[in-house]
Amino acid sequence: MKKVFCILLLWPFLAQAQWNLSPEAQIHVLTCGPYQGELYSAFGHSAIRVHDPAIGLDFIYNYGVFDYDQPNFYLNFARGYLYYQLDVSAYERFKMLYIQEDRYIHEQVLNLTAAEKQKFFDFLQWNAREENKYYYYDYFYDNCATRIRDALAHVFGDRVQFEGDYITTDYTIRDLCDIYLQYQPWGDLGIDLCLGLPMDKRATPYEYMFLPDYLESGLNHAYITRNGERAPLVKETIHTYESRDPVKPDTFFTPLVLTSLLLLIGLLITFRALRKKKNAFWWDAILMSLVGLVGWLLVILWFATDHKAAAQNFNLLWAIPFYFPMALLLLKKRKSSFLRLFFILTLITHVLALVLWPWWPQDLHEAWIPLTLLLAVRSYVIQRKLAAV
Repeated sequence: MKKVFCILLLWPFLAQAQWNLSPEAQIHVLTCGPYQGELYSAFGHSAIRVHDPAIGLDFIYNYGVFDYDQPNFYLNFARGYLYYQLDVSAYERFKMLYIQEDRYIHEQVLNLTAAEKQKFFDFLQWNAREENKYYYYDYFYDNCATRIRDALAHVFGDRVQFEGDYITTDYTIRDLCDIYLQYQPWGDLGIDLCLGLPMDKRATPYEYMFLPDYLESGLNHAYITRNGERAPLVKETIHTYESRDPVKPDTFFTPLVLTSLLLLIGLLITFRALRKKKNAFWWDAILMSLVGLVGWLLVILWFATDHKAAAQNFNLLWAIPFYFPMALLLLKKRKSSFLRLFFILTLITHVLALVLWPWWPQDLHEAWIPLTLLLAVRSYVIQRKLAAV
C-alpha cells in the first residue's frame, strides 16, 4: 500500500512515462451501487481498475470527479459548462469509501490479451495527463459510465460490439431516471421540472448505458473480435462487496402532498374571499409571482445555457413566466384592461394543460396537477373580479 501511495504522489510525472504491464495484469470495470444520501449518487457509479501485482500497481481510473475550486464553478454549472475529470486513486481507498456507504461493488474482468491490456492502459495514462483529463460533463451522454463505454470503442474500434437484444423495455431517458429516483422524490421533481422534451426520447440500448447498472449489463452482452472470431468482452465478474438491505428514506412528505396542501389552502382562501365579497389579490401576487419566477428560470435554462436536456420544456404550460410581474399589477388600485385579457389567456392555457396532461409529449410530473388546478381557479376568479371593476 505504501508503494501505491508513493506512486500516486509522483503520478503527475509518472503519467508521462511508458509503463509496461506484466502478464499478471488485469483490467476491471467497477460498478458501484446507488446511495440515497445524495441525488447524484442515487444512480450508482462506474470506474476502471488496473491491477498488476507484479509491479505493485492497483489504481482506479475515475471519470466521475469534479473540483469545487475550479474557476467560476457555480456559474459554469448553471450554464452547463461544468468540467469533470479523469482522476487516479488507490483502489483500496476507493473500495473502502463505497463499502462505508454500503454500496455494492461488482468488478468485471475484461477478456483482453496482454497487448490489448497494454493498449487500453496506455490510453488511460494518456487520458489522465493534465492536458487531457478534463471534459464537459453531460448528464446522459458524457458521464462516468459513458466515458468507459466510449474509451473501449475508441481504443478497439469496431472490434468491440455491444449487443442490444437483451433490452426488452421501451423506456425513455426520463423513465430510466425515475426508476433510480423512487426514494428521491424531491430530486425527481427538480429533474422533471428543469429538464424538458429531450428527456422523453426513447433510449436505444446503447444509450441505456449512461447508467452504471446498464453499462454492467451492456458489457456482459459485448464481444471483442480477434482474428475473425468473437469472444465475450467480460471474462468473469467478481462480487467484491454486496450491500445489506439499505434503510429507505421516508418519502411520506412528497411534492404531491405539498402541492395538494397548497391547493387546499388556496381554495379555502378563495371561498372565504368570495363569501365576504372581497378579492384575494395579495395571495395571487405571492403565488403567481413565485410561479412566474420559476417560469423565467426554465426559459433561462432553455435559451441561455448549454443544458441541452433543458430545451422545449412543457412545464411552461403552468409555470407561465409572465405571471411575474403581471400578478403584481393586481395590487395597484387602477387595473389595466389588458390585465383581464392576460388572465383569460392563462385560464385557457391551464385548462388545456390539465385536459391534455396525459397526452403531452413530455411526461409532466403529477405534483404539478394540483398547482395547475389552483392557478386555473384563481385565473377564473381574477378575470371575473376584473370584469366587475
